[in-house]
Amino acid sequence: MATIPEAYLDLLQQKKAFAGLATLMPDGTPQVTPVWFDYAGGIIRVNSAKGRTKTRNMKQGAPVALSIMDPDNPYRYLQVRGTVTHVTEEGADAHIDSLAKKYLDKDKYPFSRPGDVRCRPGRPPAPAARSAGESLYAGALGRGRRA
Repeated sequence: MATIPEAYLDLLQQKKAFAGLATLMPDGTPQVTPVWFDYAGGIIRVNSAKGRTKTRNMKQGAPVALSIMDPDNPYRYLQVRGTVTHVTEEGADAHIDSLAKKYLDKDKYPFSRPGDVRCRPGRPPAPAARSAGESLYAGALGRGRRA
């Protein structure tokens, strides 16, 4: 598992940065969605409702990529590529509430609809050395560093 460069941890732990989540459709075409995320225990976690396109695409083992742009400097970003390690409904409602607190300063996620079933796919940062197509890329002002 890769270590996120210390200079970029603020994007994961302190700032209200959004991530562009890229998944693959069944026909192999890419699909990108802006998402909220958090970083806990070395795992980048997103949250979605069952039935949404990104949720259908994020099965265990599915390839994904995240591009996390600094909200204060769009030329500074972190890119993570790898595979989904697990998807669970357990704790997903509490997780979306914690994301609502981070992004909206609301204690409860305000956009829930009756019948929504939340799920929480997650993945650890990719390994330091490229392996099985996984990599970590951190960039600033158009220059990047492979880790």
